[in-house]
Amino acid sequence: MPAAAGAECAAASPTGPLPGSEAALPQRSRLAFLLALLAALCWGLLPLALHIIVPVLDTCTITWCRFLFAALVIGLFLARRDALPRPWRLAPSLRPLLPVAVLGITLNYTLFVVGLHLSSPETSQVVGQTASLFLLVGGLVVYRERFSRLQWLGAALLVAGLALFFNRRLPLLFIGGSRLGLGVLLLLAGSLSWAFYSLAQKRLLREWSSAQLLWLLFLGGALLLTPLAHPHKLRLLSAAQGWALAFCCLNTVIAYGAYAEAMHLWQVARVGATVAVSPLFTSGATLLAAGWLLPDVVPEIPNVLTLIGVAGVVGGSALCALGTPARAPATPSAATAARFKP
Repeated sequence: MPAAAGAECAAASPTGPLPGSEAALPQRSRLAFLLALLAALCWGLLPLALHIIVPVLDTCTITWCRFLFAALVIGLFLARRDALPRPWRLAPSLRPLLPVAVLGITLNYTLFVVGLHLSSPETSQVVGQTASLFLLVGGLVVYRERFSRLQWLGAALLVAGLALFFNRRLPLLFIGGSRLGLGVLLLLAGSLSWAFYSLAQKRLLREWSSAQLLWLLFLGGALLLTPLAHPHKLRLLSAAQGWALAFCCLNTVIAYGAYAEAMHLWQVARVGATVAVSPLFTSGATLLAAGWLLPDVVPEIPNVLTLIGVAGVVGGSALCALGTPARAPATPSAATAARFKP
């Protein structure tokens, strides 16, 4: 959010590049890439904190705390600037997108934690990456974004890299029983709901700033979960679990603020390809935290295929995100926007 304000000031400066000029495009791309990478880092660290608090707090209470904290922080930020959004002024054709985004982000938060509980951290990490792939495909289909041949090569390299990165964990999807199968289905549903939220958010960001939209989404999600939350359970948290919950709440504000601003500045498919590197941060953080912060977690030593997969994920994501598109899309056309009309 502060970065966006700085970009607007630079654009308004007589010496700075005009917002629609060719010189401004590389700056916007670099900023969007760094913001998407920050979101990937936050989401990569999140499973470690959730692993600490899930034994004490239920899914709805964890998500309710995160939504409520984010809504309060962003709401105070907007209120001090007299910038609270007025959703009743939204065009009638766009109003269905707001509940779609609220339901999408709420379902993603809750289904991920439930799927994690029913399966395993390894399985959830594998299945969770389908969210980035759903988003990448959605950007190409819904917003008519175009990939060059080099970017298509990067997308193939990204998918192959993820498969190699999870070479030891993919078999976990096909063993276990009905409990694991249900967990996988819930994780897939959560990934799909996240893609719907992201695609709806992209269009709504033309009407509101990223902070305004996130405030509406988090406030709506907190209201939906209030009847299901159990705030009295917060008294059961230890000091370490309390700090872990605080990290999850702060993580929500930073990650989704950076992600929303990246979506505002960049193509959907490019953002989706960039955030797909989050498992690398998860694995690296697990190796560092195992034994002291996560005493019950045994880190997995990467094999040769895993290391090749890391190179494939990083290289493929870079080609998708930073390669020159086949056609430089400006704002979505009227025909594209009409696809959202009921």
